[in-house]
Amino acid sequence: MADLPFHDRADFEAADRGFLAALSPAVVKTDGRVVWDTDSYGFLEQECPDSAHPSLWRQGQLCVKQGLYEVTGGIYQIRGLDLSNMTLIEGETGVIVIDPLLSVECAAAGLKLYRDQRGDRPVLAVIYTHSHADHFGGVRGVTDGSVPILAPAGFMEHAVSENVYAGTAMNRRATYMYGPALPRSPEGQIGCGLGMTTSTGTISLIPPSKDITHTGQEETLDGVRIIFQLTPGTEAPAEMNFLIPDRRALCMAENATHNQHNILTLRGALVRDTRIWSRYLTEAIALFADKADVCFASHHWPTWGSQNIVTFLSQQRDMYAYMHDQTLRMMNKGMTGTEIAEAMRMPPALEQAWHTHGYYGSVSHNVKAIYQRYLGWFDGNPAHLWEHPPIEQARRYVECMGGRDGVLAFARRYIDDGDLRFAASLLNHAVFADAGDRQARSMLAEVYTRLGHGCENGTWRNFYLVGALELTGDVVPANLDTTSPEMIEALTVEQVFDSLAIRVDGPKAWNESLAIDWRLTDLNQRHRTTLSNGALIHQADPPPQPVDLTLTLTNQHLIGLLTGRSADGIEHEGDMNVLRRLTAVLEDPDPAFPIVTP
Repeated sequence: MADLPFHDRADFEAADRGFLAALSPAVVKTDGRVVWDTDSYGFLEQECPDSAHPSLWRQGQLCVKQGLYEVTGGIYQIRGLDLSNMTLIEGETGVIVIDPLLSVECAAAGLKLYRDQRGDRPVLAVIYTHSHADHFGGVRGVTDGSVPILAPAGFMEHAVSENVYAGTAMNRRATYMYGPALPRSPEGQIGCGLGMTTSTGTISLIPPSKDITHTGQEETLDGVRIIFQLTPGTEAPAEMNFLIPDRRALCMAENATHNQHNILTLRGALVRDTRIWSRYLTEAIALFADKADVCFASHHWPTWGSQNIVTFLSQQRDMYAYMHDQTLRMMNKGMTGTEIAEAMRMPPALEQAWHTHGYYGSVSHNVKAIYQRYLGWFDGNPAHLWEHPPIEQARRYVECMGGRDGVLAFARRYIDDGDLRFAASLLNHAVFADAGDRQARSMLAEVYTRLGHGCENGTWRNFYLVGALELTGDVVPANLDTTSPEMIEALTVEQVFDSLAIRVDGPKAWNESLAIDWRLTDLNQRHRTTLSNGALIHQADPPPQPVDLTLTLTNQHLIGLLTGRSADGIEHEGDMNVLRRLTAVLEDPDPAFPIVTP
């Protein structure tokens, strides 16, 4: 810790540069409910307490800065009013909005703050840099969809599938990752490294009207020339950087921010490709670095100066390349993901660069993700091939260690010795062996709290502290639902049936056998779903053959039918009881399942 350059105030100067106005009070509400509150982080003005890692505290002090900032002539950013930034580019007659935040309410508040300073310029275009919800969810706060909306190819497929297929589990784990139920205090939530937290307002989605399909594609919006670089498979499955050549400004989306990013986010997602990520950063340097005087992103603060931009992007590139290559090197020597994560040491020059620190991602969990991408969950040791599930395993471990009292005694010894990691492992077994053991829960909550207070990584801190909260109180439900009506309506027909298939209670449907044809009149499409052996199979343009039920309906009817609305107005041939048999085997997901308790 003493070796870190805390004397270097360059990031603070950059984060303050171009400041024009703050939102005061920095609170956004909808129907009386607070969906964003930067003011609640006022405690970060204090010196770092013992309950926080000094490096993470420093990052929180930088991320909490909010308001309207001028990036360069004609380019402005709204920062600190959601997890992400909203950027505004002034054109000939209006303004282009880049990444309109997560919530409609926050985007509207940010646009108003901009207009209060720069005049009531109309929004004439929107750009989504990538397919994560905090970069498009607030779009209806800035437009009704009557303007051009640009996004990278594949945007809709990935934006919708990520938030619907595994959305319930992801949102549940996001409650731990971002810590919205924690008090905002030196002992509680102090941010997540990428920003402070996620807003909790209305999530919207307007499909893009134009795809960016290749690197070098140039578009002109309201007189502003923009040159794009596609970067699929990096921070998001569909993502893009772009240069605004006449302003000498480079947008790096979320591919280069002032922290080490996630290769596999703790809330869950597809594992990202560090190899291709580093190569796209090399390509960005070659394409744009000598044509830019400022580099900004969808999070954090900009970097000014051509040489500083090259240094920043090169260090980000080297970080991802180093993690990838060293993980593969050690993997090919027979080391497992856990062993590699423990052995990995980053180059000293990168450790001295603040923006490579693991405030959001971390070397430890990123290395394990790289291992997972190549070799999967199994480390090759047959002892791990068929282990008992957590509760059964825990009961056996507790028995081996002399019962519950023996486990707690050993755990207290390890706590006293400062080995909190192993104490957590022991106490986790005690809790899973007997969920009602209040003493074991209390001790584990103590350990999680101490581990959280020592974390440099914001999302690790939140996971530990929310875990302690679950152990000492009630399960904290998710406060964010990314399966909003517009998200559901954006599903393709194939995605609708995919999302239906993952809700089938397999054992309950073992003995069901049925076939339904769906004729969608507005799309001029025919689809067939067949339920057999507990699996719902979808087929587009099926061959003619007898089915149990044929429904003639619109796409809106289909979505309504599958989200619980009535079948009124839908034509049918055959037995409607078949539809009821299908819905009877569907299971609703649980948005509040326990995580650190059985």
